This record gives sequence, structure tokens and C-alpha cells, in this order.
Amino acid sequence: MKKLLANENFPLDSVKFLRQLGYDVCAIGENNKSITDKDVMALAHKELRLILTFDQDYGELIFKLNYKPDQGVVYLRLKEYESFEPGQIVDQILRNEKLIFERTLTVVDENKIRQRRY
Repeated sequence: MKKLLANENFPLDSVKFLRQLGYDVCAIGENNKSITDKDVMALAHKELRLILTFDQDYGELIFKLNYKPDQGVVYLRLKEYESFEPGQIVDQILRNEKLIFERTLTVVDENKIRQRRY
């Protein structure tokens, strides 16, 4: 099962939900509050974790500033949601065998999933 790194803006209820399903989730909001996005990427690289975030800056960090986390980034672009729903969405997409997350930015919104390799 994939190791995950939940950015500070990822709801803790969703972190708890994913942990209940057996995922190894490190949550920035619990352990490393207020670290920079670059530090989040460094931690993900060091611990081989897939980043979960609501922060649109990750696309710029990857494609313009050349930060390339090996395990990938899932950027959730949701407008309204209950605090546990992002966890359900992440579980659903991780179970989709057609999706590849390594060295890929995955953008999830209400209507679709887009992936861009880097």
C-alpha cells in the first residue's frame, strides 16, 4: 500500500479515514505545521511518499521550478466537501489500476481526473 504525505491543508478527518483503511499517512498538520511547500516535497522525497494537497502551487513547483517528487502529487481541486470526503476520493483513485502516480501530477476535481507526467 502506498505511503502518503498529507499537506497541512488536507483535512485531518480524511487523514484518520485513510489510516483506518490501512494507509501509512504522515500529516504535515500534525507533525510539521507551517513548513514550506519545498520542505513538504523534500520530506516526501526522503520518505518515498505521495503528496496529497489542495495547494495549486505544486504544479508551478513541479513544472517551472523543477521540483519532482518521485512518488507524485495528488492535487484536489474541490469546491465543497465534507471533511472525510477527500480521504474517500484518494482511496478510490489509488485503487484505480489504470492510474500511475509516480512522477505524475494528478489533478482531481468534481468532474474528472487529469494526470501529467514529469
